[in-house]
Amino acid sequence: MMGWKIVGTINPEIKKCVMMVMPHTSAHDFYLGIFTRGILGLEMNFVAKKELFLFPFSYYFNYMGGEALDRTGGLNKVDSIAAIFHKKETFRLAVAPEGTRKYVSELKTGFYYIALKANVPIIPVAFDFGKKEVRFGQPLQPSGDLATDLQLLNQHFVGVKGKIPEYGYRALES
Repeated sequence: MMGWKIVGTINPEIKKCVMMVMPHTSAHDFYLGIFTRGILGLEMNFVAKKELFLFPFSYYFNYMGGEALDRTGGLNKVDSIAAIFHKKETFRLAVAPEGTRKYVSELKTGFYYIALKANVPIIPVAFDFGKKEVRFGQPLQPSGDLATDLQLLNQHFVGVKGKIPEYGYRALES
């Protein structure tokens, strides 16, 4: 795929997970993810506010694996997304923990708490523009010890370069 290679995969028996996709530095990450999903042939999903799922866009977003996020009833995002996991047979949620395409020094932790609450593993996925690789890491079942688990997950992203390297989160070796 355009000189890129996919290293690793998601075990198809893992029907539910949170995919921690980094670094997110460019809009190019979207089509790279779409191509990867198509090549692997596995359902992969995302969430977006329910207002985006109105006609005619709802057809496209549903086809692309989108799930409308309804935060009515006092649920926060973590609870709302965990509820989606509970009602779906297959739900592999792709999340960019930086929360933006600009540089951040710390990751947002919602992805972690979603996985913890939904009792699903986190799979680190690196979009390495330096090596032209999409790399899938080993699933990690969150333990509840955020600092230790993040340290383990970050190892997958050491040395990874985003499309715009200066915008990428810098994972440090431990």
